[in-house]
Amino acid sequence: MTSDSQVRADDRAHVFHSWSAQGLIDPLPIKGASGSWFWDYDDRRYLDFSSQLVNINIGHQHPRLVAAIQEQAATLCTIQPAFANDKRGEAARMIAEVAPEGLNKVFFTNGGAEANENAIRMARLHTGRHKVLSTYRSYHGSTATAITATGDPRRWPNEPVAVGVVHFWGPYPYRSPFHSDSAEQEAERALAHLRDTVVFEGPGTIAAILIETVVGTNGILVPPPGYLAGVRAICDEFGIVLIADEVMAGFGRCGEWFAVDRWGVVPDLITFAKGVNSGYLPLGGVIISEAIAETFRERPFPGGLTYSGHPLACASAVASMQIFKEEGVVEHARMLGEDVIGPELAAIAERHPSVGEVRGLGVFWAVELVTDRAARTPLVPFNAIGPAAAPMAAVAAACKERGLWPFTHFNRIHVVPPCTISVDEVRQGLAILDEALTVADGYTTT
Repeated sequence: MTSDSQVRADDRAHVFHSWSAQGLIDPLPIKGASGSWFWDYDDRRYLDFSSQLVNINIGHQHPRLVAAIQEQAATLCTIQPAFANDKRGEAARMIAEVAPEGLNKVFFTNGGAEANENAIRMARLHTGRHKVLSTYRSYHGSTATAITATGDPRRWPNEPVAVGVVHFWGPYPYRSPFHSDSAEQEAERALAHLRDTVVFEGPGTIAAILIETVVGTNGILVPPPGYLAGVRAICDEFGIVLIADEVMAGFGRCGEWFAVDRWGVVPDLITFAKGVNSGYLPLGGVIISEAIAETFRERPFPGGLTYSGHPLACASAVASMQIFKEEGVVEHARMLGEDVIGPELAAIAERHPSVGEVRGLGVFWAVELVTDRAARTPLVPFNAIGPAAAPMAAVAAACKERGLWPFTHFNRIHVVPPCTISVDEVRQGLAILDEALTVADGYTTT
């Protein structure tokens, strides 16, 4: 029988981990998972308030999804992308049916980074232009163009990689780069800034504006009213392709099939991954408008992947979407945000001076921690590492000690459990977070 010590030994001897200094980490061996929980080899259970990497939307080990993968494996494990197969076509049809009107084609990838990489390629070829605009507070993946389009510090050590990416400031009312005093003013000024950026970069050189519909890892920043419609209008004015990165925000995470649905905005391209099949198998893709698909009717698209539309992965997507519909997962996620998570986080904020703001939708929330609520001083500095990050590490440790696995980034805790989590489990997790925030309160100065 596999043991904790054997897993640790093999991992430390042979596994090279992402985003890590290899000698400074000690990954926790995980023995199993079910629903909203996972556990280690000592059978210590953790309530998964991170959904791993915000992708286990349907929960761990959903029996119908596991069975669908097993059934497909017995029928057809793999076939190369030049052939048609039933599950690939069915998955593409089902995705198109829930996408905004006019987006009817799907190019499958292995994940979100490749989805963004290929969406940018499509936009450049469709427009004949080369520049891509994306926000500073963003993450789009770690392939060449995707990491260049990324705004957060993970881009820095990867530069220079690709060319033609220009960053701009998106809206963030709590820490407004535009000195706004309301969400409405923030939207207005952010759009003016974006339009100026387009004008001064040269509209005829810009292929695409790439934005996370709701910014994920870099803050769970919900766009203020009117912002997305304004971005759509700027794109229409200058003939620019609008790419909505819904890798994290899509498939129920924001209480909608796609987050853009909340604002009634139709992008030209939508990138997805994560929640489409909860990461049970690697899968992502680009949902493509009719106009962009037409560009490649008689002109070959110069991109492809050996595992594009892999039958096992597509079978899992089909089963996942059936479960979403039959079990009301999207509606449940919306209810949790409106009736449970939002109100309870607001109450927690009232009790803790370390909480500067809570914000979010569905099961996609951020708790921003500060040392001074009036001054909005972050609990830890931007991109803090080592001793500077100790306060956040202490808060995370307090959660884990109590059986809650949190998602933390800079000075924020993100409340991002599976979309299928029960109300009682949400309340159990928030009660633990409430206790752990007393650690953060100890760092406040007012």
